[in-house]
Amino acid sequence: MQGATTLDAASPGPLALLGLLFAATLLLSALFLLTRRTRRPCEPPLIKGWLPYLGMALKFFKDPLTFLKTLQRQHGDTFTVFLVGKYITFVLNPFQYQYVTKNPKQLSFQKFSSRLSAKAFSVKKLLTDDDLNEDVHRAYLLLQGKPWDALLETMIQEVKELFESQLLKITDWNTERIFAFCGSLVFEITFATLYGKILAGNKKQIISELRDDFFKFDDMFPYLVSDIPIQLLRNEESMQKKIIKCLTSEKVAQMQGQSKIVQERQDLLKRYYRHDDPEIGAHHLGFLWASLANTIPAMFWAMYYILRHPEAMEALRDEIDSFLQSTGQKKGPGISVHFTREQLDSLVCLESTILEVLRLCSYSSIIREVQEDMNLSLESKSFSLRKGDFVALFPPLIHNDPEIFDAPKEFRFDRFIEDGKKKSTFFKGGKKLKTYVMPFGLGTSKCPGRYFAVNEMKLLLIMLLTYFDLEIIDRKPIGLNHSRMFLGIQHPDSAVSFRYKAKSWRS
Repeated sequence: MQGATTLDAASPGPLALLGLLFAATLLLSALFLLTRRTRRPCEPPLIKGWLPYLGMALKFFKDPLTFLKTLQRQHGDTFTVFLVGKYITFVLNPFQYQYVTKNPKQLSFQKFSSRLSAKAFSVKKLLTDDDLNEDVHRAYLLLQGKPWDALLETMIQEVKELFESQLLKITDWNTERIFAFCGSLVFEITFATLYGKILAGNKKQIISELRDDFFKFDDMFPYLVSDIPIQLLRNEESMQKKIIKCLTSEKVAQMQGQSKIVQERQDLLKRYYRHDDPEIGAHHLGFLWASLANTIPAMFWAMYYILRHPEAMEALRDEIDSFLQSTGQKKGPGISVHFTREQLDSLVCLESTILEVLRLCSYSSIIREVQEDMNLSLESKSFSLRKGDFVALFPPLIHNDPEIFDAPKEFRFDRFIEDGKKKSTFFKGGKKLKTYVMPFGLGTSKCPGRYFAVNEMKLLLIMLLTYFDLEIIDRKPIGLNHSRMFLGIQHPDSAVSFRYKAKSWRS
């Protein structure tokens, strides 16, 4: 599953070359001014590096944990690093996170996320319309509470339909790459759950093309959110526009069985845009990306670790079997099992396994943009921050802290189980941590779709473990590809294959 990665541009003429030369001169001047910055009194320690624009980026992206731990030993828990044209102040003490997230006016997530949406999805109006911002975020309440229960029912039906119509028919060993398998599975179920059914006669072709285009778009996503002008990302810009055309207000309205949240988004977007405004499709692209981009790699890592750890697979199957017996449900040909939200929550081993996967593979960061020159008062010290800089909390340091988690590099499916119940007590420096695994952010930036993502993973793992024989083929250990740093769940650095077949219930 490879997307376009070429940065291409048309060959410029002489006048265009002069313009590019002038622009390059201005850019170099700006970069020079950026790197001339010096530390002022009361500001955090400043680490710039010597490379223009990149600053310390090469060291950071090579091994972010070692890089930040080294700076933490040298400079303490709070310091500013120059990374890819941005000055980012890292606050690494988990007991000081609250001082960053409690100040939304001076340290804004909204401004940062709106610019990200404009770059990545071509959603421009969020930059200037606070009312639209509020309405869009209010709609996310439909991913919680009773509306979420209804959405879960739809998801269960979509999972059953896909498995029965496709996967359960595979009775001989079939080999696939885990990432591609998970990507296809999660895309189809997520799209059908949220957007409903495409009614066109060639619906399979439409879904297949949309899925492939989405994967190509996602492959280039780190470039889109960088400072590279989108005009230089011809392939990515073209793919972005193509998907937006598939998700116009008119085409979404033609789908059958839309979820309440998609209906609500359709209605509220009509209040802010003309019916034929392409930016409505851009909003849907952003929503679809947010629903898929981290669930797919998270599902990959869950399958990878479970397949590599037979003891985890056995424990999960035992837990599922015990649940089915206790609720009078039987396994057999066709999928007849059913779960409520409370029942999914009660599967302690499954919950622990997914938490452990997220702990190991999530490199999400909590980022805020400094809106004005300010003082950031932490527990024992105050620092001056400059307007336009960023403040970042970096939970992977907590996730990989041996003082909090024994042998943090190891996968332990039962790490979050204690005496048969969910374990939620972890300590740092003798003090209890309020939050110990943060794959979904914190405060106002906490992912509103976290219940959707986690329960989708639970349902898929239950179905695969219950109805299929599964074996990993490539037993080589793989690592994280850090190209999506700050963006969430990291992708693997190499491909891994497995084989599967539907169980024979006659045996």
